[in-house]
Amino acid sequence: MPRFEPFTGLRYDPDAVHLNRVIAPPYDVITPDERAVLAARDPANAVRVELPEPNPGSALDRYQTAAKLLDAWQASGVLRTDPVPALYPYRMTPPEGRPTTGVIGALGPSLDGRAPDIWPHEETLPKARSDRLELLAATRANLSPIWGLSLARGLTEALDLAGPPATEAIDDDGVRHELWVLSAPDAVEAVATRVAAAGVVLADGHHRYETALTFARQERERQGPGPGAADLVMALVVELAEDQLAVGAIHRGLAGLPEGFDLPGALGRWFDLVRAGAPSDRVVGALGDAGSLALITSTDAWLLTPHADAVEAAGSDLDSALVALALADLPPHEVTFRHSWREAAGAVGRGRDQAALLLRPVTVAQIAAWAEAGRRMPPKTTYFAPKPRTGMVFRLLGS
Repeated sequence: MPRFEPFTGLRYDPDAVHLNRVIAPPYDVITPDERAVLAARDPANAVRVELPEPNPGSALDRYQTAAKLLDAWQASGVLRTDPVPALYPYRMTPPEGRPTTGVIGALGPSLDGRAPDIWPHEETLPKARSDRLELLAATRANLSPIWGLSLARGLTEALDLAGPPATEAIDDDGVRHELWVLSAPDAVEAVATRVAAAGVVLADGHHRYETALTFARQERERQGPGPGAADLVMALVVELAEDQLAVGAIHRGLAGLPEGFDLPGALGRWFDLVRAGAPSDRVVGALGDAGSLALITSTDAWLLTPHADAVEAAGSDLDSALVALALADLPPHEVTFRHSWREAAGAVGRGRDQAALLLRPVTVAQIAAWAEAGRRMPPKTTYFAPKPRTGMVFRLLGS
């Protein structure tokens, strides 16, 4: 079963900075424009180490710049090390909807290596991993938590959230992020034991987890065999339960298709299409709010129903698999992944995309069933929100 251990957290000093001004989203959802806004918000904003840029005129590369910044923030007292190792219960509460409560700790596979106990829940698209590996090697720190879903029942109840949080912040989307410090040995053991009782499915951070495994192998080659801090990675672990998760779909924006191409006709090979009307706010809103499988173009909105042979050909009834099957038949085109139906429809309305395919979200029960069967969902099937913020706590690996 997986290891889940306390660590000595490095956190912003609330007397030195306002946490609202220094937290940042995960690196892979930050656009260049958003990065510039965050960096300008505060000299100590976490984006400066999470997505570093070299200083003009400096001989240091971007990764060395991040390491130097992290050291400088500690030396100046902007960042302070907690007095003892701890686990960090963490709650995210959106303006509307239920909160998500989990716990941040140091997660890693069991040392016996008998069987995998940390599993990706979906296939990943190719992505350069050297960037995160070079950042990890330079800073020797886990800057943002990956997100794991625990199959252990009762994890939420095992967390001790009595009393006010140690620190809290509100992000740009109005989500409240609260962090507690759990350091009492008995309480730490109870939570760690609960996490270790069952496997963990990765929700977010697949590439960072794979990078951490690569770095751990490099560290063993450098330092010799035996367990070390690099064997573990900072992770937010949340119970895989309906009342703890908000699972959204990842929609597809299409561009670059030949002018005049009959997209509804092409999709008709795999789907029945029923025209819902012109793509007005009312029609698109009804489809989006209902979580429908739909096609949106600049002139029409269509409701899609998969053919039985499409499910057989795709090997799955998941929309991500069915849509991938259909897109493979199209002429060369570009696909952009959109994290809300409003974003997907808006890109069509502004002419940025020719069309959008709205997907239905999977359920927590489907995620659990696929995980327990040892299967990975197709790439870009799920979108978990809200996202844990970089800057709530950092984990140093030592020299």
